[in-house]
Amino acid sequence: PAPLPLSLDWISSKLLPALQQTHQEITNLLHGLDGKYIQSAPSGAPTRGRPEVLPTGRNFYSVDIRAIPTETAWDVGRKAAENLIECYTQEHGEYPKTLGLSLWGTATMRTGGDDIAEALALLGVRPVWDGAARRVVDIEILPLSILARPRVDVTLRISGFFRDAFPNLIDLFEQAVTAVAALDELSEYNPLAEQVRQDTDFWMQQGLTSENAQVRSRYRVFGSQPGAYGAGLQGLIESQNWTDDEDLARAYINWSCYAYTSADTNQSIGGLVGNAAPEAFEQRLKQMQVVLHNQDNREHDLLDSDDYYQFQGGLTAAVRSLQGKNPQTYFGDNSIPAQPRIRKLKEEIARVYRSRVVNPKWIAGMMRHGYKGAFEMSATVDYLFAYDATAKCVEDYMYQGIAQAYLLDPIVSEFIHRKNPYALRDIAERLLEASQRGLWENVNILMLETLRNLVHQAEAVIEEK
Repeated sequence: PAPLPLSLDWISSKLLPALQQTHQEITNLLHGLDGKYIQSAPSGAPTRGRPEVLPTGRNFYSVDIRAIPTETAWDVGRKAAENLIECYTQEHGEYPKTLGLSLWGTATMRTGGDDIAEALALLGVRPVWDGAARRVVDIEILPLSILARPRVDVTLRISGFFRDAFPNLIDLFEQAVTAVAALDELSEYNPLAEQVRQDTDFWMQQGLTSENAQVRSRYRVFGSQPGAYGAGLQGLIESQNWTDDEDLARAYINWSCYAYTSADTNQSIGGLVGNAAPEAFEQRLKQMQVVLHNQDNREHDLLDSDDYYQFQGGLTAAVRSLQGKNPQTYFGDNSIPAQPRIRKLKEEIARVYRSRVVNPKWIAGMMRHGYKGAFEMSATVDYLFAYDATAKCVEDYMYQGIAQAYLLDPIVSEFIHRKNPYALRDIAERLLEASQRGLWENVNILMLETLRNLVHQAEAVIEEK
């Protein structure tokens, strides 16, 4: 570590001036719209030890996809995989056999491939880098004697951007699955190979040829239809146009059932193929024990975007609808690369709730932004509700706390009422919906009446305007 005086000197001479140039974001945006030159810079998250990203607002470039996963990402992914296996084993008394992991393109660019590295590590496969450029040129299967644990059968649900940006990683993972499936190991140590054998027999009984049955049995990378993006749940949640788990699960499966592989020849994307394979996807979901989603920095959280509940919540709801019970849902916190952590999803939701959602400092910060601040508060409630609807991970006290902090606090309620009555109406309606759907169970009649009155008051203001 650098001596303290050197660190302080670097902070004062380099880091602080770069942070003070944040205003360049607006300046360079206007320059770009005017057709002027914008200086280039690397991309990434400053909180992940990437100070060279600062100052923000420059024309950032991404990564060399041939060098992903990087050796640093492999180190993070390997540690994260071991943490997850240890956590699951301590709780259940046995090693996990099957796992579903969501992969996003933006996170892959920021980290150099933490998530794909973790997926490979769970399989017991290691990337091989060439000598000079450190590009990934092959994979190496780690023997069980070195791995010291059973392999895990990993299924990936990739985002549309990941599909478009990283076809080489889809191909790399397919190579790893094929290699692991071909190993002559006991089923208790290689659940993937055993499942591939069983599925091959099953698909042959359904009339497929031996070759096609083997290809289908190895499907482990699924995503949305070629050219499509998302997971299909946002519209349902926003419009309240769903009845039960089956509706949410069916939407997620319909959007996510396209298997990406280089083995067939239908719809090609970057040398890969996206085939609709709902039966194969459901086969994976029926056996899935763990649903995992990772976050690579603390610059945002699970309730900042609808993508988190769509991907992790949608996958959880789909598994639950087919198995009749919730899978084990984990949140991987890789914000400190040297020490990746694993938590249950419920624990992470509770952390976000305490640290941000009902944090008076955050609420005060939102109140400084007027209409937009009220909108962000409303969006946070929507995402919390949607996570509960899909993953069953929100406690009653959280709904009660939001009602108290946003709607029953006279100062905050008056702010939302004045600046954005639409947000006031939406928050109250969402809490009422949580009660109607049985997600917020222990709520008294007086609270429900108060929420209904707030909806009417907001509607009156909206009509006046």
